[in-house]
Amino acid sequence: MKHSYLTLIILILLGTFSSKAQQDPQYTQYMYNTQVVNPAYAGNREALSFGLLYRTQWVNFGDGAPNTGTFTVNSPIASNMGLGLSVVNDRIGPSVETNFNIDYSYSINTSETAKLSFGLKAGLDILDLDYSKLNLPDEYNDPYFDENNIDNKLQPQIGAGIYYNTEKFYTGLSVPNFLTTKHFDESSIGNTTVETTAAERMHYFLIAGYVFDLSENLKFKPATLFKMVSGSPLQADVSANFLLYDKVTLGAAYRWSAAMSGLVGFQATDQIFIGFAYDYQTTDIEAYSDGSYEVMLRFELFNKPERVLTPRFF
Repeated sequence: MKHSYLTLIILILLGTFSSKAQQDPQYTQYMYNTQVVNPAYAGNREALSFGLLYRTQWVNFGDGAPNTGTFTVNSPIASNMGLGLSVVNDRIGPSVETNFNIDYSYSINTSETAKLSFGLKAGLDILDLDYSKLNLPDEYNDPYFDENNIDNKLQPQIGAGIYYNTEKFYTGLSVPNFLTTKHFDESSIGNTTVETTAAERMHYFLIAGYVFDLSENLKFKPATLFKMVSGSPLQADVSANFLLYDKVTLGAAYRWSAAMSGLVGFQATDQIFIGFAYDYQTTDIEAYSDGSYEVMLRFELFNKPERVLTPRFF
C-alpha cells in the first residue's frame, strides 16, 4: 500500500513539474545550512568551515522517498572577502538533481560590531531522470516513460544574496538562482505532442534570528526562514533553540501547515558541532510514514584563537 501511495505522490510531483514551479529542497536545520541558500554567508564564521547535512524524508514510506545531502566549505580569504563551495544532491523517486556552486562574499563593516555582506553564487545544475524506477500500475504503461529518460542534463545557475549580522542578530535575503530554466522538452507520442516542461523559477529566501543571553550559561535563539516562489504557497519555518553551557542545544520548530520538529545539537569539541532533527508531519502523509530525519556535522579550523572561546550560535 505504501508503494502505491508513493507512486501516486511521485506522479503528482512530476505533474507539478509540468505546470508549476519546482521547489528547492527544504531543511529543518536551516540555521546551520545558510550558505546553501545565501552566498553572502561565505566566510562569515571567520574560520575554515566544513558542513555536511543529510535529510531523509518520509521514512518507511517506500522506495523513492525524498532524501537530500549537502556539503559546504567556506573561509575568509581576506579581511573583507569570503569564498566557498556548496554542493546539494536531491533525490526523489526517479529523479536525481545535483547542484555545484562557487560562493563569493564581500563585506563592509557598518559599525564595530555589525557587518553587511554581499554574495554571488555561480555553478551548474545536473539532472538525471530514470522513469524505469517508477513502479507503475498496468494502466499507466505508457511508452513515454520508457523513451524519455534524461541523462546528465546541465543547466547554469547564478544567484546572489545579502547578509547582515551583529554579535546578536542576523538577517539575510537571497535568490540562489536567477535563471529560469526548463528541465523537460516537448515530446511526440504518436500524433500527440506532450508538453513536459519544468520551469525552475526564482526562489526568494528570507532568514533572520536573534540571540538572547538569559543567563551566563543559557542563551535563547529564535529564528525564522521564509521561502517564496511563484506558483507555490509561501513556506514559513519558525524555530526556538536554547544553548546550554555553550555545549548543548535543544529546540523545537514549526513549518507552517506541514510539520513540527525537535532539534538537538552538541558542541563535541571546539571544532566539531553535531546536530539532529526530527520532523513529525502535520499532514495526512504522516499516516503512511515515520517522519523525517536530519543529521548534520560542522567542522572548523579557526584562524582567530578567540573564536574558540566564544562559539557562534549562528
